Amino acid sequence: MGERDWLAERFQAHRPRLRAVAYRMLGSLTEADDAVQGTWLRLARADTSGVRNLGGWLTTLVARECLDLLRARTARREQPLGVHLPDPVVARHDDDGPEQQALLAEGVGLALLVVLDTLTPAERLAFVLHDMFAVPYDQIAPIAGRSAAAAKMLASRARRRVHGAAVPDADPARQREVVGAFLAAAREGDLAALVALLDPEAVARIDAAAPAGITVVRGAAAVAGQVLATGGLARTAQPALVNGAAGAVITAAGQPIAVVAFTVKQGKIAEIDILGDPARLRRLNLPVPHD
Repeated sequence: MGERDWLAERFQAHRPRLRAVAYRMLGSLTEADDAVQGTWLRLARADTSGVRNLGGWLTTLVARECLDLLRARTARREQPLGVHLPDPVVARHDDDGPEQQALLAEGVGLALLVVLDTLTPAERLAFVLHDMFAVPYDQIAPIAGRSAAAAKMLASRARRRVHGAAVPDADPARQREVVGAFLAAAREGDLAALVALLDPEAVARIDAAAPAGITVVRGAAAVAGQVLATGGLARTAQPALVNGAAGAVITAAGQPIAVVAFTVKQGKIAEIDILGDPARLRRLNLPVPHD
């Protein structure tokens, strides 16, 4: 086996972790794949003879790629001010593979990623690497161009912001039960049942398509009313896993037209995120779930 083939084999072994880092850093599956590919290109050109911990070194490389992408995104101001819905990771509802289990175990729902999108690039870097992947501050510091103490402060600031993000209940069966009841109530047009299943401070975020941008609805009664206003969608909802949690894919003529993520917290639906932008849905290459 040649050196390049050996490197490619080792890289493939680390690819799932690198993609996980990149997705949490960027909230975009396409950009995450770009960052991983950029990491491979850097590896292929590098002299690795002195690298003792290839996994740690590759994590540093992909973090640099992500930080560059975040800074470029900020400089271009390509995203509108306000709320942005990250790309969801969608799988069939009966898929309990390692990626889905990891997302659920780590609480990496869309609700958390929405908050991460409000952080500065350096804050997001420090929080994701340290709090999600246990990278020491002295290794984060040179990536961020800060001291270890400054990197620790960045993560601390980010942690305070993230603390308010809704963390989903860890019981998948309970999630499915609550979401199933919610969709049934929506199909039946039962406003009282919908309100009862929602947290009083529930939030719904709806990304339909540009130029409309994202609609944010707050409060159980308002969210329930919004759901009933688009009640036809509930009749075509197919169960799915969205970022490891109970969710749904809305279909029309057998094709996905929206992804719905639910954050079930303490037995109530605290947040609903609906991605219905056709252009973004096409890029996700969604599975078409079925019962």
